[in-house]
Amino acid sequence: MIMEKIGSLEEEALKRKERLKELKTKQWSTDKKNKDAPSVPRPVFRNYTPNDEKLKETVLEPAKPGNVEEEIKDQLEAANTRVIIEDLDITSLAPRKPDWDLKRDAAKKLERLEKRTQRAIAELIRERLKSEQHDFASKVAIGAETAASLDDDD
Repeated sequence: MIMEKIGSLEEEALKRKERLKELKTKQWSTDKKNKDAPSVPRPVFRNYTPNDEKLKETVLEPAKPGNVEEEIKDQLEAANTRVIIEDLDITSLAPRKPDWDLKRDAAKKLERLEKRTQRAIAELIRERLKSEQHDFASKVAIGAETAASLDDDD
């Protein structure tokens, strides 16, 4: 698949090179015919009619306006025809989870709050342990009970 693309790209590049060569030779031959004339691009006049006879050859014909009335009639007719859909299921138009974007936006804020809550709980436990003069084993038991109660709440 990739090799086919590379082959076709190479072929297109060769075709472009050939076209450029043809354009260069064509330009070179026109320059040789007009040796006395400098190789300056000839101007094209769209809105101006020059006085010089040589330049009058490069004047473009004025543009003719198209028939706009028919196009407008076609567009108006197309606008008047209405397509009526009788079998429209409104539930298919609504998203399946209408609050997914709210949950997505609130998730980051909830993560921050969760971290802050955990820090605050740990700090409260430390303060409680410092204020009470229990032995170390009972302090660990209190911390474990608090952690278990937090896990139960989730």
